[in-house]
Amino acid sequence: QVHLVESGGGSVQAGGSLRLSCEVSGFTARRNCMGWVRQRSGQKREALASIYSTDDFTWYADSMKGRSYISRDTTDNLFYLQIRNLTPDDTAMYYCAALSRTGFEACTTPGIFTHWGQGTQVTVSS
Repeated sequence: QVHLVESGGGSVQAGGSLRLSCEVSGFTARRNCMGWVRQRSGQKREALASIYSTDDFTWYADSMKGRSYISRDTTDNLFYLQIRNLTPDDTAMYYCAALSRTGFEACTTPGIFTHWGQGTQVTVSS
């Protein structure tokens, strides 16, 4: 059974940074992508960043470009999202997600992912 568990959320001052972690277990797909998605209060889920197993290709949403970094540690089955220059607009529940790729799926929308963590809350105060 696949489990994804996020950590690293919390309260941060505007202008600060944080690193979210996701521990993955039971996920054996060799061709996969891992991603981060957030959901702000009253809004739809938004894909933020993803990383592909085949070549470590990364993708970032416009809101994350230039201030975030997605990475993974395959040895420990962990992947991360670092975000800097946080603003109150970044306040949201952040989820890690995974997809076992069978073709050339683009991991750029929340709906593409098939496995999800429970989420970790990030609150940015001004």
